[in-house]
Amino acid sequence: MSDENNFGGRIKRYAQVTGAVGGLGLRLAGERYLGLKLDRDRHAAELKAALGGIKGPLMKVAQILSTIPDALPKEYVQELAQLQANAPSMGWPFVRRRMAAELGPQWQQRFARFEPEAIAAASLGQVHRAWDHDGTALAVKLQYPDMSSAVEADLRQLRLVFSLYERYDKAIATDAIHAEISDRLREELDYARELRHLQLYRRMLRDEPRVHVPHPVPALSTQRLLTMHWLDGTPLMQMLQRDQSFRDEVAISMFRAWYVPFYFYGVIHGDPHLGNYAVRPDAAVNLLDFGCIRVFRPDFVRGVIDLRDALEREDDDLAVHSYQTWGFEGLTRETIAVLNQWARFIYAPLLDDSARKIAETNSGQYGREVAEAVHAELRRIGGVKVPREFVFMDRAAIGLGSVFMHLKAEVNWYRQFMDLVSDFDEAALATRQAEALTSEGVPLAA
Repeated sequence: MSDENNFGGRIKRYAQVTGAVGGLGLRLAGERYLGLKLDRDRHAAELKAALGGIKGPLMKVAQILSTIPDALPKEYVQELAQLQANAPSMGWPFVRRRMAAELGPQWQQRFARFEPEAIAAASLGQVHRAWDHDGTALAVKLQYPDMSSAVEADLRQLRLVFSLYERYDKAIATDAIHAEISDRLREELDYARELRHLQLYRRMLRDEPRVHVPHPVPALSTQRLLTMHWLDGTPLMQMLQRDQSFRDEVAISMFRAWYVPFYFYGVIHGDPHLGNYAVRPDAAVNLLDFGCIRVFRPDFVRGVIDLRDALEREDDDLAVHSYQTWGFEGLTRETIAVLNQWARFIYAPLLDDSARKIAETNSGQYGREVAEAVHAELRRIGGVKVPREFVFMDRAAIGLGSVFMHLKAEVNWYRQFMDLVSDFDEAALATRQAEALTSEGVPLAA
């Protein structure tokens, strides 16, 4: 099969997904405007089943939608959050064809052993375990066919969903959100780029004993095939029954895995899906997916630190400067007050010099209630345009918070944060970032 972004492929994709996505929009619109009764639980399950059978980024888009307050009802969020973890894999005939397309007809001779059954399947591809002729265990990530066409078709459908959303809710302008998601999804199609991301993370985290990054195998990788050394570990969600001290240590490992790259290099891991991490017996973590990363300007990182300081000192001028640095425009006193509600929730653990849970709530969805309250206030005052850079930063913060909440971790987050930023130097970050990204062939932030 061709993997090109072709007209026929896009048309086929539109036919596959329009029923699922268009049906969602029509049913929700009917409920809001016409008072039609909708069995949300049943329809949400139907939608998950429909999308789960369609390979491609629509599953990832659905998960992203689930993080935007009020974009989807809670029933849909709960169902769609399960999509990526439970995606069915493609069979052996498919694997043989795809591997031959990437490595040639004699591809099996390049491995000592290649397991035909996938050990993991997600939105863009699936992973097989293999071994090289030296006995090294490998993870082989193979992209599904026609993903370029799928991405373009799915992004068009996402624009349709956003347009429906904005017709009845003006709280958040979605153009920048769509543009940011579009760029990141297109980047995820390029496994050669992901290999460079992997090498970048190995460089950034080389002095972190709590975090392990797999070694890539360029000779067995292409633009749609990524081979790396296998890392043994236990899925994060299987750690929930361990004792408190172990879970706390896992949380600290995760904190450093995310924020050492951010505060020292301006880079963040943008996909908070729990399946992207595994835990070692010593509570260190393995990072397993590098398709979605976001590079930030050094002044953006400075703004993240400044906003925490502004909240601690109740310095409104510094808070405004932080929001403007991130790209928020036309800020009024009311808008700033509402944004500060969200900021105080996100930064609360970093303002409290004591061991604590990430949030004092038993809710299954980190930040959902606060986000809905903030969203209602934004709607009341006329809405806000979210800067592109903010989309994945916010998503990453919520994703990591959800991990900590699942772990029931009780950590002094303030001390963890201060250990990273106490000697922060924007110019030094800019130098480190330029050297690291240039060395690994990753573009600098625009």
